[in-house]
Amino acid sequence: MIFVDTDVLIDLLRGYAPAIAWFESLGHAKVFLSGFTALELLEGCRNRHETERLLRFLAPHRIVWPAPRDFDRVLADLAFGRTAPKIGLTDALIGETAVGLDVPLHTFNVRHFRAIPGLFTAQPYLKRR
Repeated sequence: MIFVDTDVLIDLLRGYAPAIAWFESLGHAKVFLSGFTALELLEGCRNRHETERLLRFLAPHRIVWPAPRDFDRVLADLAFGRTAPKIGLTDALIGETAVGLDVPLHTFNVRHFRAIPGLFTAQPYLKRR
C-alpha cells in the first residue's frame, strides 16, 4: 500500500516529471489517499473541467477515511498541544490515518508531519529546490 499526501498528487496532476516517473515505477502497487486529501484537491479546483479531470485522476485509487481511533489520536494530539500550531487539522487527520493504517505517508511536508507521534514519512522522489 502506497499512502500519498496532497503535495505528491499535486505534482502528478501538474505533470512534474520526477513524480510521474516515480508513480509509473510503482507498477501495480495500490495507491491510497485520505478522503481529506481528495477534499483538499477538490477545494483547489477552479471550474467544472478541473473537477472532472481530478475525479478521473482519483477514480483508480482507493480513498480511505480515518477510523474512530485515528480521530481519537487527533483529538489527543490537539488537546495536549503535541501538534498545534505545527500542523493544521486536515494534515493531522491525514497523518493519523497513516498511523492507523501502519504505513508511511509519502510526502514532502516531512518537517511539520514530525509533530505526529508514530508517523513515518517517505519522500518518494527528488525535488528540485
